[in-house]
Amino acid sequence: MILDGKKIAAEILEKVKSEVSKLSFQPVFCDVLVGDDPASQQYVRMKGRTAEKVGIKFRNAEYPASIGTQELIAEIKKIGQEPNICGLIVQLPLPQSIDKQAVLDAIDPKIDVDCTGQVNTDLFYEGKAYVEFPTAAAVMASLDSTGVDFLKKKFLVMGFGQLVGRPVSFLLKQRGFEVDVARSKTENAEQLLKQADVIVSAVGKPKLITGEKIKPGAIVIDAGTSESQGGIVGDVDFESVKDAASFVSPVPGGVGPITVAKLLSNVLKVAKGRTNM
Repeated sequence: MILDGKKIAAEILEKVKSEVSKLSFQPVFCDVLVGDDPASQQYVRMKGRTAEKVGIKFRNAEYPASIGTQELIAEIKKIGQEPNICGLIVQLPLPQSIDKQAVLDAIDPKIDVDCTGQVNTDLFYEGKAYVEFPTAAAVMASLDSTGVDFLKKKFLVMGFGQLVGRPVSFLLKQRGFEVDVARSKTENAEQLLKQADVIVSAVGKPKLITGEKIKPGAIVIDAGTSESQGGIVGDVDFESVKDAASFVSPVPGGVGPITVAKLLSNVLKVAKGRTNM
């Protein structure tokens, strides 16, 4: 079965819209974009359209690639002081001339809805965060939508990146599942792939996983993205895997739309926290 990310996202967004309509103010969500990367511009526009549809005001803050780290940090601090701001993220990747972590750490943890600053990252791994990494939360929502009992299933997470691999591994282990992780230097990755009942891939290498590499009937969640021939592709060779797997998420239209929905859920959590203060 193909996991329809748009359908799962629509259900989440319907709930967000309903809750936003009950707030006493309109929350604002800001996406900071540095430079003119076409893929990043496309992501920002899509997030903006989705935010507006659920009643969240979208603020797009664009800066030239020539901006310095300290100047960008000053701008982020300024935006963080604006009225009703309930979510601020920085679109990645940033130009190499910018100190990425210093910029991400400049976001006020109370509105760091991407969970990329060190404060919220640490809270997440202590089990104390009020927001989750949106893509990791989207992967969990994809798995939950299958209705499968995962208790005795063997999981493999491909990749151990800051935004997907590491937090997904943590969330799976929190639920008591058996989880293997394959990193770039893992020598028996092919063997682990063949043994896994559930595969979550977040590597960013096109067609890394093919049908013959997986266990027949495995569940495959593709959370990896890279650009190929002017489009966005995943880690999974969809055509060969869809016949071998019991469930597979496509790219685009799989984890991506759910990630945006989970991001806006985080904005709502911040807004609701303010009304309760």
